[in-house]
Amino acid sequence: MFETLADKLEISFKRLRGQGTLSEQNLKSGLREVRMALLEADVNYKVAKDFIESVRQGAIGQDVLKSITPGQQVVKIVNDELVKLMGGDAKPLSLSGASPVVIMLVGLQGSGKTTTAAKLAKFLVKESRRPCLVPADVYRPAAVDQLKILAEQVGVRAYPSTTSMKTLDIAKKSIEWAVQESCDVVIVDTAGRLHVDEPLMNELIQIKEIVNPREILFVADAMTGQDAVNVAKQFNNDIDITGIILTKMDGDARGGAALSIRKITGKPIKFIGVGEKINALEIFHPERMASRILGMGDVLTLVEKAQQNFDMAEANKLESKLRTNNFTLNDFKKQLQMIKKLGSMEQILGMIPGMGKLKQLKGLKTDGKELVKTEAIINSMTFAERNHSNIINGSRRKRIAKGSGTSVNDVNQLLKNYDQICKMMKQFIAPSKGKGKGKGKGKKRQMDIMKGMFSGF
Repeated sequence: MFETLADKLEISFKRLRGQGTLSEQNLKSGLREVRMALLEADVNYKVAKDFIESVRQGAIGQDVLKSITPGQQVVKIVNDELVKLMGGDAKPLSLSGASPVVIMLVGLQGSGKTTTAAKLAKFLVKESRRPCLVPADVYRPAAVDQLKILAEQVGVRAYPSTTSMKTLDIAKKSIEWAVQESCDVVIVDTAGRLHVDEPLMNELIQIKEIVNPREILFVADAMTGQDAVNVAKQFNNDIDITGIILTKMDGDARGGAALSIRKITGKPIKFIGVGEKINALEIFHPERMASRILGMGDVLTLVEKAQQNFDMAEANKLESKLRTNNFTLNDFKKQLQMIKKLGSMEQILGMIPGMGKLKQLKGLKTDGKELVKTEAIINSMTFAERNHSNIINGSRRKRIAKGSGTSVNDVNQLLKNYDQICKMMKQFIAPSKGKGKGKGKGKKRQMDIMKGMFSGF
């Protein structure tokens, strides 16, 4: 997420921080690079121009130019302006009022509306709500069946729509049905098109008049960049959306949509989709997102994820084993399973200040296929091998590879990952040996965060 933009901004800020003093001239040069980074990230031209002007106005004050750390002051101004650009504070759903509250999802085909409807239902269940889903897309093949299947996975009711029904009849009857089912939130999954056209908008306007939604959320594919922003503007002009959900944010290395869409539409981003799993939906926090973009991590989100997914009793056992150097390959497997619940390793590292660029962790993967392979390899080891990895020689590696249906290279990679984690954890648990107080504190914070990630906070 934002990897390309974050890397380019880091280079620009490194040059600014390297200046002993900051003049209007080198500030101008630095902001030119920031502007280019934003444009290459597919940020709207006018948005980028206004953003740079706001930063420049904030940075030309004497307090910044004469500061002991002018480069860092500019980074802070950029951070504040990014937060402002993306909406300031997180904007919650409006769910007050008479029950059931209706949430209407709109957008083009392929943006992820149907999956997002189920993810939103899952989120609301965690918030102690009683949501139900309404499949109102009778045009896309299998859209109705897809939402019904997802509803079962989430554990909520779905209105029994059929493709032979008319969309407006579904809209009207589903609300009456939701009242009978005692649902307090109704999520309506509407049809999309490959492009914005008059029939689509007319139908959405009619549905809006029937269901009287509290929220009309525009679902956009973040990876389409400025196309998503332009379409959002059209939808907002025609049906007056109340908020935005950006999907596929985990695959968006540029970030143009997230940085432009709030400014162009005037409507807040309320959620972001960060993966394919049914629980991969996050509340959009502008200040946390700005922190990620500037390479300062997002510890709060990581902690929240850990608290929701980690078994604390098991985590405490693993931490104890780490402290006493008894962390075995079996423990390594358990820890990977726990970490997998938080998302991909790339996502996790991106939330840890300064850790996302560590080369020794870049190759460590915790996706589904890798975890299955890891489990197969460890399960093919003897009891002694799992507890004493140093005895695994060449012949043992061949036997383990054959027994797990993998290659010797796979076995070697797993053992390498295991050794790296063990070395890092020993380093983190040991007292910091940094000479400078400030440096030591910063390093200790990173160590504490990493130790927390691997030991369950």
